[in-house]
Amino acid sequence: MGKYIGPLCRLCRAEGTKLFLKGKRCLTDKCGLERRNYPPGNRGKKVTFKKSNYKVQLREKQKVKRFYGVGEQQFRVVFGKASQKKGITGENLLQSLELRLDNVVYRMNFAYSRTHARQLIRHGHILVNKEKVSIPSYILRVEDEISFKEKSIQNQNINAMLEDVKGLVEIPEWLIVDHEKHLGKVNSIPTRNDVSIPVEEHQIVELYSK
Repeated sequence: MGKYIGPLCRLCRAEGTKLFLKGKRCLTDKCGLERRNYPPGNRGKKVTFKKSNYKVQLREKQKVKRFYGVGEQQFRVVFGKASQKKGITGENLLQSLELRLDNVVYRMNFAYSRTHARQLIRHGHILVNKEKVSIPSYILRVEDEISFKEKSIQNQNINAMLEDVKGLVEIPEWLIVDHEKHLGKVNSIPTRNDVSIPVEEHQIVELYSK
């Protein structure tokens, strides 16, 4: 399946929860889910379908994929690695997704959304331990430092964006951010409680275990 290029608010309505795909708009009364809190389609308001176990499991997987902006093939790779680690597979999966560079840039209030964070990374604005990393799926480790290129900080548009996104999302305890220096650090490994989306990860594990 190709990349989704349709209305982003439609995805939130399909999952029945905010995926924060449109940055600041998601926090206002213009949010599509706030205005139309029912599934998309002509019969979204009128018809209630019985959910099978498979459908529940599929929806949980789709919700997490869309929240973190991960494609199907990439999601399978992350799940495969999570299943090989010690510990609970579902929690390992969410931990790996939380440690993605694009997610961390967003959660540090360095971008409007995860999509915007991926754009900044691909355009070479982001440094990890003072070296350019242009791969949004790069998995960070404890003590890794995330910053902007000096040239990027001097860019008027990026500077204005950084001022605009301050306080956009709550910074989790496993991250440390110095907004004056535009510098962040991974202080610890995220726990299950640090995941900001309501998800039943065991449903995803059961789906892939079939």
